Amino acid sequence: MTQLFGTKKTPVTLLAAGIALALQAVAMPVFAQTAGSTADDGVEETATTGDATQLEAVRVVGYRASVERALDIKRGEAGVVDAIVAEDIGKFPDLNLAESLQRIPGVVITRDAGEGRAISVRGLGPDFTRVRINGMEALTTVGASDQSGGSNRGRGFDFNVFASDLFSQLIVRKTASAEVEEGSLGATVDLRTARPFDYDGLTVVASGQASYSDMAAKADPRVAGLIANTWADGKFGALLSVAYSERQALEEGSGSGRWANGPSNGGFSPDSPYTPALSADTFHPRFPRYTLMEHEQKRTGVTASLQFKPTDRVELSLDGLYSKIDAVRDEKYIEAISFSRSGTGKPETIVRDGVVDSNGALVYGEFDNVDIRSENRHDEWNTVFTQLTLDGKFDVTDDFTISGKIGTSSSEHENPIQTTIIMDKNNVDGYSYDYRGDHYKPVLNYGIDPTDPNGWTLAEIRIRPQYVENSFDTAQLDFNWNLSPGFRLKGGVQAKDYTFSTRELRRSTESLTGVPTFADGSYIVPIDLTGQANLSGIDGSPGTWVVPNYNSIAEFFDIYSNSGAFALNERALNSRSVEEKDRGIYLQGEFSTDLGSIPFSGNFGVRYVQTEQTSTGTATASGSPVVSTVTREYSDTLPSMNLVAELSPDFLVRLGAAKVMSRPGLGFLTPGVTVNVSGGARTVSGGNPALDPIRANTVDLGFEWYFDEGAMLGLGLFWKDIETFVQTTREVRSYASSGLPASLLEGTGATVNDDFVFSVPLNTPGGELKGFEANYTQPFTFLSGAWSNFGVQLNYTYVDSQIQYVLPSGASSLETDLVGLSKHAWNATLYYEGPVFSGRVSATNRDDYLLQVPGTEQGFNEDVHGQDGTTTIDASLRYRISDQIELSLEGINLTNEPSASWVGADSRLPLDYSETGRQYLLGLRYKF
Repeated sequence: MTQLFGTKKTPVTLLAAGIALALQAVAMPVFAQTAGSTADDGVEETATTGDATQLEAVRVVGYRASVERALDIKRGEAGVVDAIVAEDIGKFPDLNLAESLQRIPGVVITRDAGEGRAISVRGLGPDFTRVRINGMEALTTVGASDQSGGSNRGRGFDFNVFASDLFSQLIVRKTASAEVEEGSLGATVDLRTARPFDYDGLTVVASGQASYSDMAAKADPRVAGLIANTWADGKFGALLSVAYSERQALEEGSGSGRWANGPSNGGFSPDSPYTPALSADTFHPRFPRYTLMEHEQKRTGVTASLQFKPTDRVELSLDGLYSKIDAVRDEKYIEAISFSRSGTGKPETIVRDGVVDSNGALVYGEFDNVDIRSENRHDEWNTVFTQLTLDGKFDVTDDFTISGKIGTSSSEHENPIQTTIIMDKNNVDGYSYDYRGDHYKPVLNYGIDPTDPNGWTLAEIRIRPQYVENSFDTAQLDFNWNLSPGFRLKGGVQAKDYTFSTRELRRSTESLTGVPTFADGSYIVPIDLTGQANLSGIDGSPGTWVVPNYNSIAEFFDIYSNSGAFALNERALNSRSVEEKDRGIYLQGEFSTDLGSIPFSGNFGVRYVQTEQTSTGTATASGSPVVSTVTREYSDTLPSMNLVAELSPDFLVRLGAAKVMSRPGLGFLTPGVTVNVSGGARTVSGGNPALDPIRANTVDLGFEWYFDEGAMLGLGLFWKDIETFVQTTREVRSYASSGLPASLLEGTGATVNDDFVFSVPLNTPGGELKGFEANYTQPFTFLSGAWSNFGVQLNYTYVDSQIQYVLPSGASSLETDLVGLSKHAWNATLYYEGPVFSGRVSATNRDDYLLQVPGTEQGFNEDVHGQDGTTTIDASLRYRISDQIELSLEGINLTNEPSASWVGADSRLPLDYSETGRQYLLGLRYKF
């Protein structure tokens, strides 16, 4: 195995060997079946007792049927594939697509507001995973909270746009083949909606659930329905499915805003009476705060499908998908902002007392001259996804088939209201924070009564609507030619146009310049224009504070008039676009033969793709912002091979090798720079439209033992040599040192003497990624009585990588894991499937992982930001009242697993922490 994992030429060598074996197969007249036998629609056949040899069909249903069908798909593929199959509409194993995918070995998820949002496969993040819906690539983006990064402007697919009820099958392709288009370094995920020919005649299904969130103490509806039928002896079919859900969630926690150097960031007094004096190596939280987020979400989805099979040789399918997610979110914070300020003209913060831990962190402090801030950010956003796909297949002869597909998809994300209203109390004495206990739940003493609405000064009104649009137009034509009983040739061409655009609007100044004063001529907020935030799920100290009343202040100042002080202008530095024209051609051979007594099959091929990329953004020329467009082209030749040997009727060995590529992140490609000021956060992001794609050589070796019906024991080894990677380098320095014009700071409230985080993307040397997956699935049919209705699914994944990170100067920094990679991940599901009662319990774990390398702040440049691992437990119970009616009870995140991030691999200083609570669902399902 050392030799297998130790040479960069391995994929090419193995591909040559595979081609030689396949050419041998062409000359052989035996066309053995692809390894593995499949059950038909979950039906098992067993012999009856007595003299007769008549067979009795026993239908396997429920969760066990879904498991068996997924194994059938896995076994029948040439490459390394895992699948999740819904037994029927409204019976997907999880409520959320991402949460279903995390059951697959090597797949882990990230959550937003407690709901699965994006996936990583084998340590490679969302940007490296392509998603196809009904065979056509698509991309969806949603909004997120401020601490979660805001609106998605990358290549990562947001799965929470869709209700899982709309889909019948998920397939994760972990190895490459020539017939599957390029762009994935981690996996290609295929989502499939239901079609009328999937059902036998008229089918009507309806389900409804009441969902309850224990932290929000709110109940919400969730409904789904499907109707499908076929006519004319199965030659024509139509299907319509609808899903609708509402969700109210409460998210509570704390944040530090990173940890910064005390003397240079925060304006600490040089003659502080505190002894010992703070040193240059002492760090403190930049704005320690409590967070309260109230989420409301409505999701509507519709699928429609028409299928037409006029003859046995022709089949046409027209599929449409519509999904819309509407969200309203209120983020409320109380924080001390003095510690995030730098530059001249800031009031000095006096340190009265403190405790510095062994890591050099000021984990407890008491201060004077501290500015206290209360924020209320109100977001209203929606994403509308539409897709229309027409595909057809024509069997020209018994041995030659032509197929084609044409389609279009778009994801339009609108965030027309993103407004933050801020009020301050300045120069407060007696403020303190204390991280010495549970550092994710600090004790904050503001030196004032935070529930007293008197004396707060209106400080800022930020209005930042933003929009993101992604669209794909795809056309492809393929052929499938059975040249001999043991060999077939596939090939095709594809044209794909992808467009990404984003823009943002802002007030010309976010300060109070030109804003009318209150009735008394001041910016002191009247009591009747304030509200309160109340922590209920975590122990805050204090747990209640006053916030600006968003609705009242918005109405009082008429902030959406788009005139005067509230006129909005295009924020040119945050408006950009990328267009890609991808033209590909592939040729792939598939063979099936015998090597002696061993059935041997697989595929080999090559794909050639040319990419033309046009990036538009705002650059800086002679001190002035100028719209700049950069066009470049590059091409890739991508060989691939997948081999399967059936050493015994139930034991398979797989070998795959390929060269793969993934295009750089969209934000990296923007020409010029983006300047952003948000509270204490000050960033300058530079683009690099000349970036090369991420390229890698990959090898997979798998062993699968199908030792019983619906049972499998597997081990998969994988290795990736990442030849080049794209990394964002970061360093903290003053804006004045950058040479950028001061005019770019107009209206932000920042000055040229302030420190900014400068970020620049570069192609870096990359490194190796390797690991293994272990998978065990078995129904306990070998037991007697009710025990035979139990079954288990277990999997474990280990991933390790050594990626060379660099500093802004280009010098080498850390050599460590990929951002987003969890070394250890596992999933365990115990299920019971009886004739009346069924249930399951699932536990999913992922290890700690890195968020950013190197870290942002001075002193942490050689260190990291990271995220705590999580273990979530879900459960489901179902009771069949009759063949048509079923009751269900489900619980999600039963242990109230929090989300927690940190700064520093050794110190683990807290970054962000939040809890979202448990969710329970009571449902009723009817099928006709």
